[in-house]
Amino acid sequence: MASNHVLSPAFPPFVRPKLSPEGWKNSLQTNNVCSLRIWPVPGWVTSINPCSRSSRQRLSTYYSPSSWSYEFLETLANDNNVLMEAEMDTIKSLEEEVKCMLDDETAEPLASLELIDDICRLGLGYLFEENIKRALNRVVQSSENDCNQAILKSRHASALYFRILRQHGFEISTDMMFVSFMDNGIGSANMVEDARDLLSLYEASHLAFDGENGLAEAGEYARFHLRNMLGMLDAATAEQVTHALELPFHQRMQRFEARWNIATYNKLRSLHQLAKLDFNSVQFAHQQDLAEVSRWWREIGLAGKLSFARDRLMESFFWTVGIVFQPQHSKCRKELTKVIKFITVLDDVYDIYGSIEELELLTNAVERWDISSTVDLPDYMKICFLALYNTVNGIAFESLKKQGQFVAPHLAKVWADVCKSFLQEAKWCNAKYIPTFDEYLNNAWVSSTGAAVLVHAFFLMSHEDINLPEAVTKLNDYPPIIRLSSTILRLANDLGSFEAEAERGESTNAITCYMHQFGESEEAARTYIRNLIDESWKKMNTEMVRDSIFGKCFVETAANLARTGQCQYQYGDGHSSPNSITRTIVSSLIVESVQVD
Repeated sequence: MASNHVLSPAFPPFVRPKLSPEGWKNSLQTNNVCSLRIWPVPGWVTSINPCSRSSRQRLSTYYSPSSWSYEFLETLANDNNVLMEAEMDTIKSLEEEVKCMLDDETAEPLASLELIDDICRLGLGYLFEENIKRALNRVVQSSENDCNQAILKSRHASALYFRILRQHGFEISTDMMFVSFMDNGIGSANMVEDARDLLSLYEASHLAFDGENGLAEAGEYARFHLRNMLGMLDAATAEQVTHALELPFHQRMQRFEARWNIATYNKLRSLHQLAKLDFNSVQFAHQQDLAEVSRWWREIGLAGKLSFARDRLMESFFWTVGIVFQPQHSKCRKELTKVIKFITVLDDVYDIYGSIEELELLTNAVERWDISSTVDLPDYMKICFLALYNTVNGIAFESLKKQGQFVAPHLAKVWADVCKSFLQEAKWCNAKYIPTFDEYLNNAWVSSTGAAVLVHAFFLMSHEDINLPEAVTKLNDYPPIIRLSSTILRLANDLGSFEAEAERGESTNAITCYMHQFGESEEAARTYIRNLIDESWKKMNTEMVRDSIFGKCFVETAANLARTGQCQYQYGDGHSSPNSITRTIVSSLIVESVQVD
């Protein structure tokens, strides 16, 4: 790729970043990034706050320019040859080979489970959903026979059995599942085998439901022993353990996890070859989508009119790859990129540019969703509102035309809710007020904009297997699956962006609110928030195995939003201020293809 378009990566695109979140934090501190830690008067910031609307001057530039030129984004697909017919034939042949392995009724249960795990980790699960379902049904049936109880006596097999089944929606109990770990302990002659067993237990523990305390304790048990044995493991095993301890598979962005596993996989050559070819094929589809939305963004011209706002088209598209990467969701990806672009622009209007009086006028205009309400808006808000209005109504028109659903009022509602939550944060900031942690979070899960993204995603998907009118009615109330995903997104955002926000003097962040209310240190606040993310995932896990009126695809989309949020903010604020690590992650998924033998 041309060096003038993409900043040189700090590590090969397919290699896991070596810098842990703690390491990245230390790097920031080394570079003299300070944080505001102590507020002497309850509820109020006494230091000078640059977001004060009554005293500051408007900023024409605030964030760094984009690392990705429009020309590069629009020609990216042209630089990558479409797969030749011979390669397409190879993909189909390899798919059939994998289907035969999955459909093999003579396969041992453990072998089937490990094959399914490999397929999912390599990003191929979407190709074999029906085959995987049949294979798991056979595993469940065979495990009920006495002759196959051995799977539950193996520490690795029992943990894998539990995780894979729950991961695919089976309601499986934790009873007696991990007895062998607690009874036998750790300390066999084979250190690598011990690490494999513990890693399986650790990964399984992240599928726990709310209230499954024993499973959570088992996960902590595994984490403790894995950390202690890291220095005694071979390089490959240590790399795998370190990767999992940073973030478990269940909480990782699926597409980036697929890229990482493709680089480290060393088992079935046919499966590995298919994973490489499929990744490149899907990436090419993503590049075509990106080129199209880049042309749209240039045509509406908001970047030139609103120079203070973040120009983050590539980063906005990256979110959609994490949320719905499958080729059939091309339309959803393109429209969600537009949604995320408007979220970014509006966030900057409310966060750094508009006066409180102007923001109140804009919020009222969005609530009314009426062109006539723009009369009193300043010009920069007029163009912003009209672009949003036309784009969202265009999405509503397509939904009415294709699905017979008039969704404009539902879409307008989520934008009004987002603007009201943004306005609340602007008022807190302007008044130099630090809300309580609960007060903050009750508003912040909405201002995370997760609900806005998911409501749009719902209407951009096909829904042949659900009661659509009933689901639409429930959607207006933001059901738990949306609230939980949005909460995880918000908390991950706050963990990743706290340093930069504190340096700017912003006070409405979960870490600041917790520190101020409870008089705790930053590290204590971070620990509490990480635990809250884990608790939210337990509730999310429960929602993921229930029969949802929204359909399996939407529930998985909600989980993917949370996963992508954790990826975007794992090494800082990957959306607002992408660094070499986050830029390389983006490049590895959208720009750099996988080398095929």
